[in-house]
Amino acid sequence: MSSEQAFTDRTMVVSGGSRGIGLAIAIGAARHGANVVLLAKTAEPHPKLPGTVHTAVADIEAAGGKAVPVVGDVRKEEDVARAIEAAVEHFGGIDIVVNNASAIATEPTEALAAKKFDLMMDINLRGTFLLTKAALPHLRNSANAHVLTLAPPLNLSPHWLGAHPSYTLSKYGMTLLSQGWAAEYAEAGIAFNCLWPQTYIATAAVAHIGEKALESARSPEIMADAAVEVLSRPAREATGNCYIDSEVLASAGITDLTRYGGGDNPTLDIFVDEADRP
Repeated sequence: MSSEQAFTDRTMVVSGGSRGIGLAIAIGAARHGANVVLLAKTAEPHPKLPGTVHTAVADIEAAGGKAVPVVGDVRKEEDVARAIEAAVEHFGGIDIVVNNASAIATEPTEALAAKKFDLMMDINLRGTFLLTKAALPHLRNSANAHVLTLAPPLNLSPHWLGAHPSYTLSKYGMTLLSQGWAAEYAEAGIAFNCLWPQTYIATAAVAHIGEKALESARSPEIMADAAVEVLSRPAREATGNCYIDSEVLASAGITDLTRYGGGDNPTLDIFVDEADRP
């Protein structure tokens, strides 16, 4: 299926898509004609972070798609319900869900505040569950339904298990939900997959690490291009996978990744081992 066929007149709901990877994926789909509903908390400009849900909608429309902003919190059932209702009201249904919203805290266990632990579990796990669950009745009616969750492959090496156990739990939980749903909804023909970057991505979170980390990070567009490729595939033939962005692009014949930046040796992302670098 071509990207144009996969996205023209089809509707995507994205959580946390006011900036970064979520917005890049929304714009990537919009370039092929997708309708997008953005569920995000940022209604007003943040002093330290770029963009709002409203500027994100403007960017999506500039890329050729139609978009609706929903100001809300993915942790709240009523806000998720409003996002689903907006998709149905404005565009007639839902074909794609992108579980992008996520919280990260990598402090050692003894230094990690319970409030941060709860935040990661609420956004990463509860938010993924709520948005997916609410969309499922509509996804059942789609000819090519996809749920894409930004979560890593299950790397059970002691290094990653011990690096930041609470954050790892929340992200691996997202992965397990996705793989579990792939099995649960196989007969319904709804695809559930995860997508994870091979390297650092130039987002606000990476910028917080420092300038050096940002210089060795690829642009969010690599995740957008990989997502477009995955979401263009027939749902019944591509489900239950944990994809790495560079591997998805390689399978599509794209091996020169220099246009995404990051230099000659971009920094591998967490949960990705050196052995996984091509």
